[in-house]
Amino acid sequence: MTFEETRQAYERRSRDYIAMFPSISATDPEDRYLIQAWATAQTGPILDVGCGPGHWTGWLHGQGLDIEGIDPVPAFIDQARLNHPEVRFRVGRAEALGVETSSLAGILAWYSVIHTDPELLGETFSEFARALRPGGGLCVGFFAGRDLAPFEHPVSEAYFWPVSRLGDVIERAGFSVTSTQLRQDPGARNHAATLAHRNP
Repeated sequence: MTFEETRQAYERRSRDYIAMFPSISATDPEDRYLIQAWATAQTGPILDVGCGPGHWTGWLHGQGLDIEGIDPVPAFIDQARLNHPEVRFRVGRAEALGVETSSLAGILAWYSVIHTDPELLGETFSEFARALRPGGGLCVGFFAGRDLAPFEHPVSEAYFWPVSRLGDVIERAGFSVTSTQLRQDPGARNHAATLAHRNP
């Protein structure tokens, strides 16, 4: 599916998605531990790319971090602003972040590139590398699989990525991968999180 088709699919399902994440307590505790540890290690502004209704952005802002959330779905941004009026949110997309070069200390892309065509994903990570300062941190959440393969996500077609293969895409964009963590919940898809930093 194209970017616009995916955006429209999330717009149609926005109420359902918002109901799934009324607060940070709806997320997995292991994910909260990982993201908190990663985010607090960044020294400067963080961009939450694909922030949805703002649950991660608001939570991290509440811990004193300088963070902004962007999402291509206006309904999500409206809800995020309602839930967290003290936090900066705007409509935006991963492929064109709308920030100055080398202006960010960190980018959180938590399941926000799972729908991106694999042939185009390198361009997205190159945009992340452009926006991050040298040494800046990247945290990517995704669905891990033995093979690179599409699957029927409830909203729009998404992709399983082999950990090493996604790591290669990230590194070719100008990053060094530092770690990857896997999590498997009974009856659910395999979750993965890759951490990397922008090369000098």
